[in-house]
Amino acid sequence: MFDHLLLLSPVLLFLPLVITVPPPGGAPPAPCRRCCDDLELQKGPPAPQTGDQKSDLNQMPEVRTYINMTILKGDKGNRGDRGTPGKSGEEGATGSRGPMGPKGTKGQAGPPGDPCKTQEAAFSVGRRKSLHSVDYYQALVFDTEFVNLHGHFDMFKGKFNCYVPGIYFFNVNIHTWNFKETYLHIMRNDKEQAIVYAQPSERSIMQSQSLMLPLELNDEVWVRLYKRERENAVYSDDVDVYITFNGYLIKPTLE
Repeated sequence: MFDHLLLLSPVLLFLPLVITVPPPGGAPPAPCRRCCDDLELQKGPPAPQTGDQKSDLNQMPEVRTYINMTILKGDKGNRGDRGTPGKSGEEGATGSRGPMGPKGTKGQAGPPGDPCKTQEAAFSVGRRKSLHSVDYYQALVFDTEFVNLHGHFDMFKGKFNCYVPGIYFFNVNIHTWNFKETYLHIMRNDKEQAIVYAQPSERSIMQSQSLMLPLELNDEVWVRLYKRERENAVYSDDVDVYITFNGYLIKPTLE
């Protein structure tokens, strides 16, 4: 039997202990009621009401008003006046570059421009007659015109007039006379630039001289025959041209 008590002791230890604890505040404890006490009270006379129950009956019931807003909604009013604009916000960051758009249509042709002003100058002249020096200085005048662009070479004076400043090329070809000296200068205005010279000889020969000169506006380039102690002459005839003078613009100063 002692063995049975040892087996039952753990169960007994865990059984709940029911005791009556008085409510806080010193209120009398409520009487115990059975589940069937309500049925017996309905059969018997009504129990007298306590003071708390009478006060609850004298109070007005709470009424809560409910308003259906859909019924009270009126017609739509007129639009109000526009308000004043607000202050500008802070400037945003620059966005990334967007994709390239499609190619546009071809535009209309523009008005014609001013024609280009070509700057050019050139001449080529010759002499068919022989010339003997009679004066101390004598200009070599030409009687045959091969090229005279824009008339810049003066055939009466035998001088080229510069109307287009720039760099020019000049060339002189002469034929010497037997037993006579040939002595000429290519002149720029009144200053000698290059010489064409041949000593007296039994045979006549062709002599040539070339050079480039920078010219300013209204400069003159010409060939001067020089007389020295001996007779100075150049040879030519009516059949062939032995004496020529040529020049042309290589590069204008202002393009």
